[in-house]
Amino acid sequence: MDLTDLRVFQAVAHTGGITRAAALLHRVPSNITTRIQQLESDLGATLFIREGKRFQLSPQGKVLLDYATRLLALAEEARGAMHDEVPRGVLNLGAMESTAAIRLPSVLGQMHERYPGLSVELRTGAPRPLTARVLAGELDAALVAEPVSDTRLETMLAYVEDLVIIGPQDHRPIRSARDLRTGTLLAFEPDCPHRQRLEAWCARDSVVPQRIVEVGSYHAILGCCVAGMGVALIPAAVLDTYTERARLSVHKLKGEYRSVRTLLIWRKDSPQPKVSALANLLQEVRRK
Repeated sequence: MDLTDLRVFQAVAHTGGITRAAALLHRVPSNITTRIQQLESDLGATLFIREGKRFQLSPQGKVLLDYATRLLALAEEARGAMHDEVPRGVLNLGAMESTAAIRLPSVLGQMHERYPGLSVELRTGAPRPLTARVLAGELDAALVAEPVSDTRLETMLAYVEDLVIIGPQDHRPIRSARDLRTGTLLAFEPDCPHRQRLEAWCARDSVVPQRIVEVGSYHAILGCCVAGMGVALIPAAVLDTYTERARLSVHKLKGEYRSVRTLLIWRKDSPQPKVSALANLLQEVRRK
């Protein structure tokens, strides 16, 4: 049973005969007869009650007609969706932890209002695994920190994040890694771009951390800094949501370490209206 069989069956059901169905479908009557016979054989059911040249649906034929109508309509919808510029379906999006927590809530809210037929499934992680999932087709797009060098990917600037060093409230001013009072760094897993920048910042001043404590969330990092466990490098925007900010010392960075660009990435060979919709919305937000 295929869609062509269902179209032939539907035509016979609606016109009530082989000759009229053949004229409707621009086929010869013998082809229509053969298709109906094959369909009945495949299903093991009599679909029509024959009364001379008149074909009436059997009880089983009435059941099939309901399914055929829905299946053919769904096939037409799928065909139209291939060329539909209106975003719909599911956008599988990846993002870094900080981007997901600080930047995306308002953007996704606007997406929901603007495109009610589009839903978003969000996955968080480090740039490297997120990029791999985009390349594998598991994610439609992702928001990751630069650099992105794979030529199979299209990129667009989404955000520029200012970075700061945070530590306990009584920590002395930090102008370089040599000013660190503690040798403990608080960071995410090794793939985290902010951890990599923090380690590179220390290496520039020939400072070797005594210990790196891996923490699973920014709220945990902030709490550990308040408790005096160590220092961390985080996007400044993360502090805007932290109610205990007064219990931290915040130290601005200079030069190449003071900011990082977050890019929206997607496969060049897989342009989709839903990714374009997100890209356009991110550009609108940047222009404000």
